[in-house]
Parts: sequence; C-alpha cells; structure tokens
Amino acid sequence: MIVTLGTKKMLTDYLKSKLPSASSQGQYKSFWQAIHIDITLLTLIILLSVVGFIILFSASNQHLKMLEIQFMHFLVGLFALILIAQVQPVTLQRYAPLVYLFGLALLIIVLVMGHHSKGGQRWLHLGLFRFQPAEIMKLAIPLTLAWYAHRTYLPIKFKPLLLSLLIIFIPAVLIAKQPDLGTAILCVMGGASVIFLAGISVRAIIVILSMITASVPFVWYLLYDYQKQRVLTFLDPDQDPLGKGYNIIQSKIAIGSGGLFGKGWLQGTQSNLQFLPEHTTDFIFAVSAEEFGLIGSLVLLTLYMLIVFRGIYITLHAQDTFSRLLAGSITFVFFTSFFINIGMASDIVPAVGVPLPLISWGGTAMVTMLANFGILMSIHTHRKLVST
Repeated sequence: MIVTLGTKKMLTDYLKSKLPSASSQGQYKSFWQAIHIDITLLTLIILLSVVGFIILFSASNQHLKMLEIQFMHFLVGLFALILIAQVQPVTLQRYAPLVYLFGLALLIIVLVMGHHSKGGQRWLHLGLFRFQPAEIMKLAIPLTLAWYAHRTYLPIKFKPLLLSLLIIFIPAVLIAKQPDLGTAILCVMGGASVIFLAGISVRAIIVILSMITASVPFVWYLLYDYQKQRVLTFLDPDQDPLGKGYNIIQSKIAIGSGGLFGKGWLQGTQSNLQFLPEHTTDFIFAVSAEEFGLIGSLVLLTLYMLIVFRGIYITLHAQDTFSRLLAGSITFVFFTSFFINIGMASDIVPAVGVPLPLISWGGTAMVTMLANFGILMSIHTHRKLVST
C-alpha cells in the first residue's frame, strides 16, 4: 500500500512537471495578447485614423496623392507600434537615457544644418524622406523622467525636481529656437505630467508657479515677432481681420457654418474655395466641423476621449512606478495635443502649430504618436504576462 501511494505521488509530480501549469496556460489568452497588442486600443486607433483619412481627403481638395502618402505614414507608424509593443517596459527603462541623449544630439544637428521650410529650421533630410527630431523628444522626455523618478524616492524632493526641470527645459529651449513653439509646449507639458504624477509637495508647486510667473517677461522677450503677434491676435483677432487675424476668423466661420449636421462630406466651402489657410494641418478640425457639423465633432471627440480613457485604464493598472508614470504622461500628451489643436481652431487658445493627432497631414507626428501607443500596449500586455 505504501509503495503504491509513493508511486502514485511520483507519477503525479512527474505529470505536473511536464504539463503546462494553470498560470502558464493563462499567459496567452488570445492571439492579440500573444503578440502584445491591446485590441481595444488598436480598434480605437484604426477607427480614428479612418476618420482622419476621410477628413484629410476633403481638406486636401480630394488630393489622392496626399492621401496615399499619409496612408504610407500610417503603415510605418503601425509597424513601429507593433515592434515597440514587443519590447518589455524594463528594456525601455534601461535605454531611456540613451534615447534622450540621441534626441538631444539630433536637435543640435537641426540647429546647425537642418532643412529650412515655412520660416523654420525643424527637419533633417535622410535621403528619400525627412523627419522632425523634435517629435522624438515628446517621447524621450517622459521616458527619461519616468526612468529618473523610478530611481528616486517619491514624492520628488527639491534637488531631484531641479534636475527634472533641466531634463525638460534644455530640449524645450532648443525646440523653441527652431522655432517650434507648439512642440516645445507639448514637451514641457509631457514632462510636467510625469513630475505631477510622481508627486510633489505644495511648497515645490508654489516655487514652480512663482518661477513661471517671474519668467513670463523674459519668455515674451525671447519670442519671435510672429509668435508675439499670435498671442495678440488670440486676444483680439478682429484688430487685423484681413491680416494676422484672418486664419482664426475664417476657422470660426467654418466651424459655425457647419451647424448641427454639417454641409456634407466634400461640400465645405471654406477649404474648397481656399478661404481657410493650413486646412490640412493646423486648422483641419474646422474642415471637419464645417462638413460634419456639431454631431460629427462630438463623434470625433468621443473617439479621442475613448482612447484617453483606455490610456487612463492602462495607467491605473500599470505594474510599477516607471510604467505608471510613462503611461500617464503618454495619455496626457495625447489629450493635450487634440485639446490644443481644437482650441486653436475655436479661438480658445493661441495658434501654436500643434497638429490634430492621427488626422492632420504629417508623417513624423503620426509615426511618433503610434509609437507612443506601442509603448502603452507594451506596458499593458507585459503586465498581464508577468502577473498571471
């Protein structure tokens, strides 16, 4: 009897060692999780991108070539998303400082030998294509700050806070000198979101706000004349309706003329008749509002907010401090990007040249945004893999 029981126990232990455990069976619950893709987030991204192609086709006056190029940008970005989603957060954490230094070096190269276009020196030419290194810093700054905060006692104390501010403002100043005020603002806000999520004292918040207030005259002095004029135009666009205030006035006319249901796809007069400037980039929301009206605008905002809510969900369920801070910052930058762009078109905020995510014409911005979503998916799916 004793021998039989012992043999049975040995056989049971052997089978357990050979058969997959319950936890390992639960590691890959689906094909999408096996390739580290969050299908909910991916579905929302694709839906928003399809809406973007529809809007861009109309905004470009049915320019099929522009749509084809934008679709190629989307495919490259989708490839980057899938590739980055395979990288574990711990690997991203390890190489965060190198990404930051690489981006900083590119910003310096841009100032020395960058390509001039539309009054700015913001691009680098790499053979068949060009890209905007400032977009890399929208990812590199939160990535580095999350890495630094993960190695620091939280909440952040005064000395680490000063170093964090240097990490933010050194590239932000270089970007502002290109000049690209919109991207510089997004970089600052992305970095600030990491600091806020990491936790800072009331005293530190008061010191930062005091520093910002005291620096306003200095920042105003550093602004280019056209940037100062944008702020003044925001305060009173009717002071020069045929000049500096023209863009904002035409944008508000387009949004208002859309009414409840809009004029219909391809029927917008402001863009088709060339009244609305920058209708494929900065003011593309005005094109959408004119053609699809208030209902279409609400649908678009709903898609954006669903992505934000998914980002918040991933942030709340992140596995460690680094992942939580990085996911929260990526989500915040995405929210800030579409909020500022829609605010620009609606005359709620000054025009600072921020594209509408996944909709405005532009390759680097789209690829970078999709790469950010790849990081969100990596944080979420690898968390599930480890925790099961």
